Amino acid sequence: MKIEQIYTGCLAQGAYLVESDGEVAIIDPLREVEPYIEKVQKMGGKIKYILETHFHADFVSGHLTLAEKTGAPIIYGPTAEPSFESHVAKHGEILPLGKASIKVLHTPGHTMESTTYLLRAESGKDHAIFSGDTLFLGDVGRPDLAQKAVHMTQEELAGLLYDSLREQIMPLDNDVIVYPAHGAGSACGKNMMKETVDTLGNQKKVNYALRADMTKEEFVKEVTEGLMPPPAYFPDNVKMNKEGYASIDQVLSDGLRPLPPDAFELTVEAQDALVLDVRTREEFAKGFVPRSIFIGLDGDFAPWVGAMIKDTLTPIVLVTAEGQEEEAVTRLARVGFDHTMGYLEGGIAAWKAAGKEIDHVNIISSGELASKLAASKKPKLFDVRKVSEYGSEHILDAENMPLSTINDHLSNLPEDDDFYLHCASGYRSMIASSVLKSRGYHNLHDVEGGFDAVKEEEKIPLSEYICPTTV
Repeated sequence: MKIEQIYTGCLAQGAYLVESDGEVAIIDPLREVEPYIEKVQKMGGKIKYILETHFHADFVSGHLTLAEKTGAPIIYGPTAEPSFESHVAKHGEILPLGKASIKVLHTPGHTMESTTYLLRAESGKDHAIFSGDTLFLGDVGRPDLAQKAVHMTQEELAGLLYDSLREQIMPLDNDVIVYPAHGAGSACGKNMMKETVDTLGNQKKVNYALRADMTKEEFVKEVTEGLMPPPAYFPDNVKMNKEGYASIDQVLSDGLRPLPPDAFELTVEAQDALVLDVRTREEFAKGFVPRSIFIGLDGDFAPWVGAMIKDTLTPIVLVTAEGQEEEAVTRLARVGFDHTMGYLEGGIAAWKAAGKEIDHVNIISSGELASKLAASKKPKLFDVRKVSEYGSEHILDAENMPLSTINDHLSNLPEDDDFYLHCASGYRSMIASSVLKSRGYHNLHDVEGGFDAVKEEEKIPLSEYICPTTV
């Protein structure tokens, strides 16, 4: 018996390949399915099942494409109602897999169809659970995403999750291995550990939601406390996962159209397309197509695409580094942004060579910022980190303007005087800079290296400028 976790850091998502005696189950696959097919072919096996733990909100699964290409059935747990052919398993149903087997455990709470798959070895011993978004390491799935679909409150869903954990998962042996669908960084939970595999016994010790003496009332309060609003694209992804979507092959074909500068410009105008620049922060700052939005592939690309581009139907054209076109289109498709219409052929160099207009972002070092902070007239400084980061420690007199809600703070920006932006390391502040420049704010400066660089600045004692928030 073999288990392989296929973890995608950008989405903090774990897909799984389980093999026994040549038969394979793929659990929660990503949109691009060729890697799974190739892995199974190399081991000489055959995909027998495509298991879905629930209708995912944070990414578009590859279940339909994988089923089309392999003929394997798509399996959901009880109460699921997909719009395509699938097998809706019963609670307790056994799925034979080579010399092993998989037991279906209905664990509603995150969503109503949420299901945990219990893998049993040839001996019949419980070996591992693939817990989807029911149980994470250090946390459990948020219970607020399915409220509208099932006409229940988040408190009612949390109560179901409490029962699912205590009736279906916690009675299992402590040596059972937990393989969750997500890790730290996912918006599907709030306290996930950086580890991606653990034993159930250890989770019973360290996971607040699995405390043995916890009442349902305590569980509901703690699980629902501090939940941030989900990203706007989540409902679109659920709809695609439940009702179907275009083939990834077609999405790639459409998105990988090379557009020379004139054709690129015409496409933007004719289709009202968003120009998305996915190069590095440094490359973008030096020169970009005016009104472009920067979200670099080298950061938390997919989550920020979902947070900043509200509508998955938005037409998009890309500016990439050479050779990154397919990666960009694929990673957009993973979160349901299927309407990429092409990319700038020859990149920004071709744009410049064609005599097209170029914009740039003014960069300021942490040392320069320190000097300005020491002046009698202090500049306006905006911290685009999360509220929790700002609350932990921030530069004195800096105003918190979280990137995810930046449009709510535009009235606070000075119209004529220069102002400065920073995040933790520079990635988010460059996204913020691009958004603000696209809205006509050209009097901004981005702090290179962000708060991390400011904390290392030695010219002026940090205590003069760092203000720990007090309760």
